[in-house]
Amino acid sequence: MAAGRTVGLWGATGIGAGAMLGAGVFAVWGPATQQAGLLLVWAVVLASVVAVLNALSTAQLAAVHPVAGGAYTFGRRETHRYAGFVAGIGFVVGKTASVAAIALAIGSYLWPAQPQVVAVAAIVAGWALNARGVTRTALVATVISSGVVIALVAFMILALGAQGAAPDRATESSTAPALESTSSLDLSSAGGVLGAAGLIFFAFAGYARIATLGEEVNNPSRTIPRAILLALGGVLVVYLALAVVLMSVVGADQLAGSTTPVADLVAATAVPAVLVAVIAAIAAFGSLVALMAGVGRTTMAMGREGDVPRTLARQGATGVPWLAEGVSGAVALMLVAVGDLGFAIAMSSFAVLVYYAVANISAAQARRAGHVSGLRLWPGVSVAGAVLCAVLALALPWEAIAASAGALVVAVLARVIVDRRGMAPPL
Repeated sequence: MAAGRTVGLWGATGIGAGAMLGAGVFAVWGPATQQAGLLLVWAVVLASVVAVLNALSTAQLAAVHPVAGGAYTFGRRETHRYAGFVAGIGFVVGKTASVAAIALAIGSYLWPAQPQVVAVAAIVAGWALNARGVTRTALVATVISSGVVIALVAFMILALGAQGAAPDRATESSTAPALESTSSLDLSSAGGVLGAAGLIFFAFAGYARIATLGEEVNNPSRTIPRAILLALGGVLVVYLALAVVLMSVVGADQLAGSTTPVADLVAATAVPAVLVAVIAAIAAFGSLVALMAGVGRTTMAMGREGDVPRTLARQGATGVPWLAEGVSGAVALMLVAVGDLGFAIAMSSFAVLVYYAVANISAAQARRAGHVSGLRLWPGVSVAGAVLCAVLALALPWEAIAASAGALVVAVLARVIVDRRGMAPPL
């Protein structure tokens, strides 16, 4: 039995915002700039458009189906059991890769010589915190996300002030070419923007955690849609502002090779580098905690349906699926051993874009069937969301596509074999 509905609007919003801010601000700007170059801001805009379309479809479905599982449950109920299964596996694979990526980012900031050691400690600590109950998770996520926003706004103001006091540092070679580049966009530039948008989407995908908490929020048909839109809207403003300031102050050339973009942003100010590192680590840990909560609840929902071993649906005294979260954490620890942050981000982006493609298809199907409660969307919203998810997914590095797609194919084939042997409920 679940422990009850104990999370309100601001707690749910904090979980989503906390999941987005850690990864987006402190891990993705370097790889994205390598893809998009001077067109980074346009990549953020494109990623945000896809995120908004997905959020609208997800919010509509969450109002109709306020239970754990997110698009896994939506796909099963509105489309087909296999569609839900693909979404569930995509979410688990993608977010497990995200846990590994964010843990490695924490390690890179706090102990660059031994990032894997710190990453292991972060994953274990995140699991232990989640095991104490979702109410604590919501409180921690809300406090962290609020603090990160305040810090980032202060950093941007200080950096722009320092740039104004030292105009020679202002990037003549970054701002002006950016304007020229946008007026002469070619196919290779467009491809770079698509690939960068796919990576940046990794930073926006945290709001999915809200939809997976359907059994633990108060008045879920009203709270979940509002929390999703509030979290996404607030983070979108921060990301767009930060992208513009980074390109203006740091410049595309330096940003493309940076593993600590926010530290580079405040390099000319009086802000101590250690303060930026600590804030980055705290923000990333808040994101990791929310990610592990979402993965655990989706796995729990899949266990209830027999799509994964039913023992993974087991909940502790606090209502938390501690075993499912522990298994996901163990897999993340194995990915940490590889230690490739960029690959983990791209792998996560592909799998999560698959997850949202299923959510969009399910939302379109729900409208056709008349399953609508509260939020009512124009039918083209979900169709556009599904198409753009596919486009961004295919623009990612082929190695990440192969790894994520391979995991999905193996999981589906295993599910088909189990079904044909009569070991699972019929379709």
